[in-house]
Amino acid sequence: MKRIYMDNAATTRVTQPVLEAMMPYFSEVYGNPSSIHAFGREARKAIEAARNQVAAALGANPGEIYFTGCGTESDNWALRGTAYARKNKGKHIITSAIEHHAILHTCQQLEREGFEVTYLPVDEMGLVHPEKLEKAIRPDTILVSIMTANNEIGTIQPIEELAKITKAHGVLFHTDAVQAIGSVKFDVHAMNIDMLSLSGHKFHSPKGVGALYIRSGVRIERLIQGGAQERTQRAGTENMASIVGMGKAIELAAANIDAHNAYLTGLRDHLIHRILTEIPYTRLNGHAEKRLPGNVNISFRYIEGESLLLSLDIKGVAASSGSACTSGSLDPSHVLLAIGLPHEIAHGSLRLSLSEENTMEECDYVVDSLKEIVKRLRDMSPLYEEAVKSGEIPG
Repeated sequence: MKRIYMDNAATTRVTQPVLEAMMPYFSEVYGNPSSIHAFGREARKAIEAARNQVAAALGANPGEIYFTGCGTESDNWALRGTAYARKNKGKHIITSAIEHHAILHTCQQLEREGFEVTYLPVDEMGLVHPEKLEKAIRPDTILVSIMTANNEIGTIQPIEELAKITKAHGVLFHTDAVQAIGSVKFDVHAMNIDMLSLSGHKFHSPKGVGALYIRSGVRIERLIQGGAQERTQRAGTENMASIVGMGKAIELAAANIDAHNAYLTGLRDHLIHRILTEIPYTRLNGHAEKRLPGNVNISFRYIEGESLLLSLDIKGVAASSGSACTSGSLDPSHVLLAIGLPHEIAHGSLRLSLSEENTMEECDYVVDSLKEIVKRLRDMSPLYEEAVKSGEIPG
C-alpha cells in the first residue's frame, strides 16, 4: 500500500541536512551554553550561529531573536508579555476571528483578567480588511495580532498593510508566522512588524523549538521565570541541538523559497483543479490566489470530514479534517464558520498540505482515491439521499 504524507501543516519531516547539522550537539558538543568554560563556550557559539541564521531569514538583527519551546509559547509570550507590560497604557487588544488557538485561547484568558479583545471578522475568503482594523483601533489599544497565513485554509493576510496602520497609531503589531516560514518572504523591519512567532517543526526542523522576534526597543514582560538565559528574557536551558537544527532549516527554507513556492503551487493547483472539476458538490475554502502554495482545503457536501479522513488513511494517505471531531469536539472548525460556511458543509472539509517531497503522481493517486471514497460515502449518506429526494440534486 502507498504511504503518502499530505499533512505538512501539522508537522514536517526533519530533512537529512538538518539532522546532520544537529548530530554533533547530542554527544560531542554537549556543554551548557550558560557555562563559562570551553565546553559551554562551544555550545554558546552554536546557538549564536543559529540565532544569526534565523535573523537573516527574517531581515532582523540577531539580538532581536529569542529561542522558545514552540510557536504556542512564542504566541503566548507576545500577547501576555505585551498585555502585562503595557496595561497602564491600555487594556485593549485586537486580533482576528480565524487565529490559531494559541492566540485565541490566550486572548480569552486575558479577557478573564480584565483586558478587552476585539475579534475582527474576515470575508468569505478569510481576509482581514485593513479598513476594519483601522476602525477598531482605540486610544487604549496596545496590541494588534494578526496571523500571516491561516493554518487551515491557507489564506495569506496583507500583513504589511495591516502593520502600517498599527504603526501610524502607535500600536504594537505581532504576527503568528508559524505556517508562513519558507513560503512567505519577510523583512520585519521594512514591514513594520514588532513581534513575530515561528515554530521549527513546520519547516523541517524538530518539534519542541521555536522563536520569537521582538523588535529592538520593544519591552514585554517575561513569560517564564528562572535563570538568565536568552539575555534574561526566557529562562530555561536552551534546547541546543534543536536550535541548531532550526537554524539550518530556516536557512535552507529562505534560500530555496522561490523554487519551493513554484513547485508546490503547481501541485496545489493541479489538486484543486482535479477535485473541483471531477468531484461534484465541492468548494475551495480560502483565497484562490492569496494562499500558501502547499495548502488545499476543500469542502465536500453531504459527507462527514472524519469519515473522509479515515477512509484516506486506509488508503495510506495522511491528511486532516476541517472538523474538530477527531479531537473530541463535535464542533466544526472555527475558521470555516468564520468564513461563512454552514455547519453541515464545514463538517465535510478536508485539508491537504504539501511539501517538496510530494509528487504529481501522489496528487493524482489522492484525487483518484477521493473520487472513489466520496462516491461511496455519499451512497451511504442520509444527507445525500435527502438532497436527491428533495430535488436539490438531480436524481
